[in-house]
Amino acid sequence: MGYREYGIGATSVGIRLKDGVILASEKRISYGGFIVSKTGKKVFKITDRMGIAFAGLFADMQMLTRILSLEVRFYELSMNRRITVKAAAKLLSNILYSQKMLPFLSETLIGGIDETGTHLYVLDALGSLIEDQYAALGSGAPIAIGIIESHYKPDMSLKLGEELAVKAIKASIERDAISGDGVDVLVISRDGAIEKFYPVK
Repeated sequence: MGYREYGIGATSVGIRLKDGVILASEKRISYGGFIVSKTGKKVFKITDRMGIAFAGLFADMQMLTRILSLEVRFYELSMNRRITVKAAAKLLSNILYSQKMLPFLSETLIGGIDETGTHLYVLDALGSLIEDQYAALGSGAPIAIGIIESHYKPDMSLKLGEELAVKAIKASIERDAISGDGVDVLVISRDGAIEKFYPVK
């Protein structure tokens, strides 16, 4: 049974650029044939240089965000240094795999910037870990990924990357009933992580 059958679909995208990473998602929370909320948050800031975005069950998104935020904070306090994006992604991968008998119903993007550059990782519910240049998750992913693939360039500016992420989410909103109600964006660069919202007309 897929996410659409559970009624917990969504659309989230991630784009890795030379100067930073863009994470974006729509805001609709649905269950079965009903819209539960139009103000759901599926993109979260973990640190000032790292963020996470989801598609899946909303409660699991919130729990995984709490767990990862605490684990990253504990690591940085214990080791007295910033955690790398790869280490955070592997940490979440281990958490997801440890729950494989009763998995979190989620697909996850982790993106950020560290001393080795910019990174974007894709994880499934069991913790499979893949690094990529761009990705789309959820029920609207086939539409969103087509938009990104048509326009993506690794050396494009953060501004253009942000516009592309918003365009991809808006396209999925127009064609996927489970997605909708605006676009949350997290722009991550060496200057920090900035959260933005774009309404859908």
